[in-house]
Amino acid sequence: MKIKQVEYNNRIKSFRVQTSGKTLAFPYAYLEIPPSINNPVVDCWVDQEMAGEAFTYQFKDGREGTVHIEQVLEYNQDPNYLTEQLLYKLTVAAQKRLKQTDLSTREIIRRLGTSPAQFYRLMDQTNTTKSINKMVNLLQVLGCEVEVVVKEHTGKTQNRDVRI
Repeated sequence: MKIKQVEYNNRIKSFRVQTSGKTLAFPYAYLEIPPSINNPVVDCWVDQEMAGEAFTYQFKDGREGTVHIEQVLEYNQDPNYLTEQLLYKLTVAAQKRLKQTDLSTREIIRRLGTSPAQFYRLMDQTNTTKSINKMVNLLQVLGCEVEVVVKEHTGKTQNRDVRI
């Protein structure tokens, strides 16, 4: 995801990050080095050296910092980003399990009822178009039990877990 525009606001202590589909906030409190009253943010821009996937900000004293779009998406709990992260974690788990299994690749493909090309797409952690359903099927063929835990997201310490 590319950043189209970024603005800073020292009054509300937050950046406003605009992408092609939405505008997201990113508070100063989540910066590695937060600004101070004596050293505020004085400039920010989309960082083209990071292919437009990050922005750089500058303090009054000249120091700079960079924030990647993934940090902004994670802070805002973007549903698409969170789904991609879940797919990534499932894929890495499948890759680790594949190294440990005695099953041949042909046998895994046969049990999945899929093609070799589809199997290799499932094993590719950069492929975000695969379904969670297919990844769960793959992990089951590899002898894994997949458990989903749904947690209520609140600021309180009390969580209600739902296990499926």
